Amino acid sequence: MFRFAFLAACAFVLPLQAHAEADWPRTIAQPDGDLTLAAPPTRVVSTTPSLTGILLAIDAPVVSTATAVVGPLTDEQGFFLQWADIARERGVEILYPNLAFDIEALIVSDPDLVVASATGGDAILPFVPELRAQGMPVMVLDYFSANWQTLARQLGRATGHEADAERIIADFDARTAAARDQMTIPAGKVSIVSYNFSGTYSVSRPTSPQAGVLAALGFTVTGLPEAMRGDVTRSQDFDFISRENLAAAIAGDGVFLLNGTEESVKAFMDDPVLANLPAVRNGHVWPLGPTSFRVDYYSGLQMVETVAPYFPK
Repeated sequence: MFRFAFLAACAFVLPLQAHAEADWPRTIAQPDGDLTLAAPPTRVVSTTPSLTGILLAIDAPVVSTATAVVGPLTDEQGFFLQWADIARERGVEILYPNLAFDIEALIVSDPDLVVASATGGDAILPFVPELRAQGMPVMVLDYFSANWQTLARQLGRATGHEADAERIIADFDARTAAARDQMTIPAGKVSIVSYNFSGTYSVSRPTSPQAGVLAALGFTVTGLPEAMRGDVTRSQDFDFISRENLAAAIAGDGVFLLNGTEESVKAFMDDPVLANLPAVRNGHVWPLGPTSFRVDYYSGLQMVETVAPYFPK
């Protein structure tokens, strides 16, 4: 019986594999024109650490990645904490450190796909024409305009790892749903606050990737009040404001702290500027975990694992 089932499975899988292998060249739409890939890439190079975790999660053949400035969000090599162990296990090399673009390092790495960002501190848009002139296929993504699931599907198609993208999305959904079933979600809305991150203060929009993870757990995330819109100094997934305006900008009954730990929760609770917040008075301030700054498959699951124990059934 087992042998019959195995053979039947092979009969089903092999045509799919043959179809996948035949589905090349592939054309990937890009803002400045189509990118054509003749075959599945075997040497993927990431110039954006913010996307490296997604590439690793879908089992793309990442050979090297740019690394961030070493700090609280990274290990000693500049790998983001949420995927540093996986990168080391797979032998991923450092393309260049500190996000200091190095075209010679890219040439030496001999990539058949370069993954780049259009936005953020790791953006390399000014250099993309030069890379393409060197014959490098460059795929540019804007990780501020899409959630990690959408980016995983886009990268999955470019690398031939569509099935892996769907696999990790399904796994994330299942594990989040399982955690939600074991939680009691408090009444009211919550705010996500970036508190004193490199001297800045901001409140998440309800559409941020972090808000998406909390929404999947059953929370309702609120942004800053409309009356505060004129006090915003810059905005992406989070609206940035001054420390003096932070208390007025927090509309939630509870607060989750971006990159939060027990230590940062205490600092938030002890801040005299925030003393009259209902969330502070009621002790409804919780950490999102140290890797919640950039949400991918790995850090998203770490957020779930951090949040769930605070709300047991």
